[in-house]
Amino acid sequence: MSRLRVTVWSENHHERHEPAIAALYPRGIHGAIAAALSVDRGLEVRTATQDEPEQGLGGGLLESTDVLLWWGHKVQGDVADAHAETVRRRVSEGMGFVALHSALNSKPFRAVIGTTGRSFGFRHGGRELVWTATAGHPIVQGIPHPVIVPDSEMYCEPFDVDQVEETVFISAFDGGEVFRSGLTFRRGRGKVFYFGPGHEEYPIYHDATIQQILRNATRWAAPEPRPTLVVPTAPRDRDKPVGWFAGSPS
Repeated sequence: MSRLRVTVWSENHHERHEPAIAALYPRGIHGAIAAALSVDRGLEVRTATQDEPEQGLGGGLLESTDVLLWWGHKVQGDVADAHAETVRRRVSEGMGFVALHSALNSKPFRAVIGTTGRSFGFRHGGRELVWTATAGHPIVQGIPHPVIVPDSEMYCEPFDVDQVEETVFISAFDGGEVFRSGLTFRRGRGKVFYFGPGHEEYPIYHDATIQQILRNATRWAAPEPRPTLVVPTAPRDRDKPVGWFAGSPS
């Protein structure tokens, strides 16, 4: 059985320019996420970063990707519009897309979802409680209720997204704010999951529970087999005309 082809894309900016972030994620945020996913032997995981040639998205990378995880923040506005359009097209064709944290403001997420993706506000620091909102969903399997993130970046409602299929997680913050921090969407043939926790200043992607959520989400977002189109043929009497066009009116 072939493995699921997974690409973890990150802008890789903070890790290269901020020593504190580099110390927290010595292999980059993409490296930490890829390592967490690689625990699942059914996943074939590779990474790509914005500082690479063609912003890490050349060479037909997306054409050979089953599920794309995307982390961006400070320089994601520099992502080429053409790459965002390719992500949108591939999702419509069936590629899974997992947008992480500040990727809600990324060009690919906006292209796929069709809205600005903006949250009403943000604040650094403070505890985040990630509550399960849809019990029994594949993404929440094996996940405690709630997930406690000791230090996080707060995003709050309203969250400018539309045509949401399922609210999987809702986060609550110290200041009383709430945020739909785990949402699923369907766009064309593709499945999309947005997951909020993941600010670069905190070791969120080193947390075992967060890692399990990412593995669950990647498996959930896998492309579904296309159904075989069967066109039934109605029985017909070859000696009799079929339809008004089969013979001249009397």
